[in-house]
Amino acid sequence: MIVAEQKNLEEIMRMIAPYERVMILGCGTCMTVCNAGGERETSFLHGALRLAQSKSGEGTHSFSEYTVKRQCDYEFLEVLDDKIDDVDTILSLGCGIGVQAIAERFPDTPVLPGVNTAFMGMAKEWGIWDERCAACGECRLEETGGICPITRCTKGILNGPCAGTKNGKCEANTDMDCAWILIYNRLERLQQLEKMRRYYPPRNFLAVARPKRVITKANTEAGENNG
Repeated sequence: MIVAEQKNLEEIMRMIAPYERVMILGCGTCMTVCNAGGERETSFLHGALRLAQSKSGEGTHSFSEYTVKRQCDYEFLEVLDDKIDDVDTILSLGCGIGVQAIAERFPDTPVLPGVNTAFMGMAKEWGIWDERCAACGECRLEETGGICPITRCTKGILNGPCAGTKNGKCEANTDMDCAWILIYNRLERLQQLEKMRRYYPPRNFLAVARPKRVITKANTEAGENNG
C-alpha cells in the first residue's frame, strides 16, 4: 500500500492562503490505513485549521470536508461534481496519484497536496510501516527470493552482500538486517543458491524513465487473442 504522512500545519496554511473556500478531501483507502488522510484525519485537520485561523485573527477561509473511497479513480470522484462549484480549491489528503487524478478530473480547480507521499510498504506492526517496493520498473524479486534489495538494502546494491555487513546487520544502520543476508538465507532454504552466483547489471534508469504503457481491457484482450 502507499504510505504517506500529513504535511505540517504551517505549510498547509501557506498553501491555502490565496483561497477562501477550501474543501479538505480525504481518501478512504491507503491514507486511512496509514492514518494520514482518512475521514478522521480530515476532521482533525478541519478543526486544526479553524482553530489556527481563529487564534491568528487572519484569513477568511471557510472550510468543508469530504472523504471519498479512492481519490485515484475517476469513478469515485463523480460525487464531487455537484460540490466543486462551491469551493475555490481542494486540499487533497490523498497520495500524489490522488492529487493528480483530481487535477485532471477538475482542471479548473487548484488542487493542493496535504500529505507527503513516502513509499509503498507493508505494516510491520501497528502504526509502523516498512518500505518494501520503490516501483522501480525492473522487478527482480524472483531472483532474490522475494526480498527487494532496492528498498531493503540501504545502499540499494544488486550484487551483495557488501563488505560492511556484520553479524547479519547493515553497516549503515545496525538496527536493520542486511537485506543480502536475508536473501541468501531465503535462497538457501529454497535450494536456489545458484542465483547468488549470478551477476546482475546496473539498473537501466533510461528504460525506467520511459512513460509507462497504459494497460487497458482492450490491450489485455488483444494479448489473449494473440496468445
